[in-house]
Order: sequence, then structure tokens, then C-alpha cells
Amino acid sequence: MVTIEIPRHAGTRISLVRHGRVQNPSHIFYGRLPGFSLSKKGRLEAGGAALALKNFKIEELFSSPMLRCRQSAIEIRHYHPRLKLRLSRLITEVHTPFQGQPSKVVRSRGGDVYRGSGPEYEQPEDILKRVQKFIFRMRRTFSGKHVVAVTHGDVILFMVLWAVNFAATTKNKKKFKTLGILEEYPATSSITTFSYTTDLKDERPSIAYFNPAIHIPR
Repeated sequence: MVTIEIPRHAGTRISLVRHGRVQNPSHIFYGRLPGFSLSKKGRLEAGGAALALKNFKIEELFSSPMLRCRQSAIEIRHYHPRLKLRLSRLITEVHTPFQGQPSKVVRSRGGDVYRGSGPEYEQPEDILKRVQKFIFRMRRTFSGKHVVAVTHGDVILFMVLWAVNFAATTKNKKKFKTLGILEEYPATSSITTFSYTTDLKDERPSIAYFNPAIHIPR
């Protein structure tokens, strides 16, 4: 087993875990649509993330309200049964008009679900604003502790961009490989940990990324 490298005594640590792979036989962009659960492979992936976090002292466990995230978080909780699973809408999936459309429509746009969306839908800066609100709340409430939250790819990526002083934009979303942190878009069940050493609200954290799924036999 490959060991995840998260500083154990580095102030406040917040690990954002992306949910496992989803059962999606109709190949649609599901977004916030209800009822999309983990696939068999997704459960194995989530189990891999849970195993990677097994020996860490976790103060609180949070999840996006989406079923796939809750199921992934339950895998983590198997190793930390004292924790109560808490939900937060601040780390939920992006609100987009493309949910329910064929996945190939989104692929044809290079994964851009923001361009051309009306004001009632989210833009990258909206996602960053709410995830930062969640992060700061965790830092203030659980200072010096380790919090784990199961969430979604863009939520993680836009937070990474901000942490390395990149603007949260669709253009910069495509530059993640240049950051020196991510070699891939946050993979299903990957763990991205943000470590803080001060109480300053605008502190740019250090980042550690780990993808346990690459160690699961195909």
C-alpha cells in the first residue's frame, strides 16, 4: 500500500476528497440531479480513499449533499465510526443548465459548463466563494485539526487555483498541469489537502495531492 503524505502536525488541515466514479449508464451530465450513486468501481475507489485516510486523526467529516458524495464519505467513516457525517451545501456540485444533457454535449465544449450560462447559474468565482466560506469556517471552528470533506472536481480545482494565486476562471481551469501540484484533473476519490499555519483569512495554503485509485487493479 502506498502511504498518503499529509503533514500530521502542520496547523489546520482540510482534505477535500472527490467522490468515487458514478453509475451512469445513460451517459448524461448529471450535475445536481438526484439519485446518481457510486458504481462498483466507484465504491472500490472510495474504499481506497478511506484506506489512505485510515490512520489519520480526523476531527470532523463533511460531505456534499449529493448521493455519490455521501456514499463515498460513508466509506471513510467505516474507519472513523465515532464521526458523525455532516452535510454542507457550500461544497455541493456546480449549478449549471447542462445537467441532464448528454455527456457528449459537455465534452464538445471541452468541459466548459459556464460559458453562456444565465445569471441564475454559477460561474467559477461563485464556486470559489462558497468553498472558501466553507474552508474558513472549518479553519475557525477546528483550528489545528484535520477535517475531511467529500465534494466535487471543480470545487477542488478552483480552490487549488486560488491557493497558487491563479484566478478561478474557465481559462485557468485548463492550466492545472502547469501548477506543479496536479498532473491530472482531480481524479475520482483523489485527496487534495490544504494545510494552514496561521489564522489569517487570506493565507495561501500548501497543497498535497494523492490519487489512491491508481493503486486499484483495473
